[in-house]
Amino acid sequence: MSQQLEVHFVAASAAPQGALILLAGADFTLGATAKGYDERTKGMLTRAAHAAEFKAKGKGAIEVLAPAGLDVPRIVVAGAASVSKELDRLLLGGYLYAQAAARKGEAATILAELADAGGTSQETLAVDLALGALLRSYSFKKYRTKKPEEGAEADAAPARDGLSRLVIATAKPEAAAKSFAARKAIVDGVFLARDLVNEPANALGPVEFADRLAQLREAGLEVDVFDETQLAEMKMGALLGVAQGSVRPARVVVMQWHGAKSKRAKPVCFVGKGVVFDTGGISMKPAAGMEDMKGDMGGAACVAGLMLALAGRKAAVNAVGLVGLVENMPSGNAQRPGDIVTSMSGQTIEVLNTDAEGRLVLADVMWYAQERFKPRFLIDLATLTGAIIVALGKEYAGLFSNDDKLADELSDAGEATGEKVWRMPLGKAYDKMIDSKNADMKNIGGRNGGAITAAQFLQRFIKDTPWAHLDVAGTAMDSVKSDINQGWASGWGVRLLDRLVADHYEKPEK
Repeated sequence: MSQQLEVHFVAASAAPQGALILLAGADFTLGATAKGYDERTKGMLTRAAHAAEFKAKGKGAIEVLAPAGLDVPRIVVAGAASVSKELDRLLLGGYLYAQAAARKGEAATILAELADAGGTSQETLAVDLALGALLRSYSFKKYRTKKPEEGAEADAAPARDGLSRLVIATAKPEAAAKSFAARKAIVDGVFLARDLVNEPANALGPVEFADRLAQLREAGLEVDVFDETQLAEMKMGALLGVAQGSVRPARVVVMQWHGAKSKRAKPVCFVGKGVVFDTGGISMKPAAGMEDMKGDMGGAACVAGLMLALAGRKAAVNAVGLVGLVENMPSGNAQRPGDIVTSMSGQTIEVLNTDAEGRLVLADVMWYAQERFKPRFLIDLATLTGAIIVALGKEYAGLFSNDDKLADELSDAGEATGEKVWRMPLGKAYDKMIDSKNADMKNIGGRNGGAITAAQFLQRFIKDTPWAHLDVAGTAMDSVKSDINQGWASGWGVRLLDRLVADHYEKPEK
């Protein structure tokens, strides 16, 4: 996993390390400790704010260098007018990290104190600021042998090359540190997902991906890896049809977390598309942008990160995560347009376009998940269609579901975490678009409603299980940057699904 920023909690009265960052509420209101710093500088902070007409109503900051009366190189005062919501606090933490990192010191101190925090405790404020800063600090530098030249884009030269330690000063440092340790597991899951998506495909094939997930046994997960011989015995013909064009063999990985009081309680289930690289197969994609297809396993990466997060925070739930890992390549042995394959369910599929491969992988893995685990619900995640980006851009993931309750829970979790979903329709009219004259179904339904017909295809492999499909093509990679994500790989979905589980499923089944 990528090297992480060190985070420490100290008493608000402790001497600051490195740059000191203070929070100001609307109209430049300061907390008691921050007022003390202002008094020791003989009002320098207040005068600087007035001179800059800084009201602290929204994002923004002022800086005072070498303030008289204080043994710190600089003080940065940042606006923090709204911290009532968890997402606001995380985003603020990310912004404060960016302010600290831009100053190039090895350490910085954030005073987690506000005169009016809108009912948010100082402990909660401190922890959320720390988590937001940690999420923002992520960088993927595994393959760099030298630093970029001065002036290179910010994402190519993470400021954490200088900032390695972040100190959070708060009224109750011990309580904050304990709470942070429990919740940091979610960040670990996000970082794992980001790492997996960022890896180049030559380093992360299906076998290597499976090996990485096998290491999660150390976190307390039960992990099973099925090879191509076992998959053939399981009759996963749809998945193996995608994989047959590559010299790199397919894998399916099953990760289980047993955290419920009753070990017999039905698990919640998550399935991820893991196409480690997608050329499109014989129906080859155009060259422009094909390098991004190393991220076509973003759904599988999210499932892996989620399972690590649930294990890391000892979630009181039984959960299972399954990923189908293949590479879609053109070769003399590749699947052809017009081929008919038989899925594990027994249903036959006419493959009209080999670039509509992710749904074939998911069809077999979802069927297996239901047959073996009889889950409370099944959620699949896949970078499935470009059509969902046309419909929703990169702000929302597409949500398709056969269950209103599950759809509403996902929507609520999305609003809380900022990983938003937008519900899309399903219906018989769309279902007719994937009927085939030569098989039970075809794998594409034409140009119109491409994301919907892909979801309709997947629904044919759902029994009576509550189910949701998340099309994350616009959010898992090359997504919109935010104060808690500045990279190409977002780790999208880990926080969303962890919140779903925490809010609704860590309790006995009724």
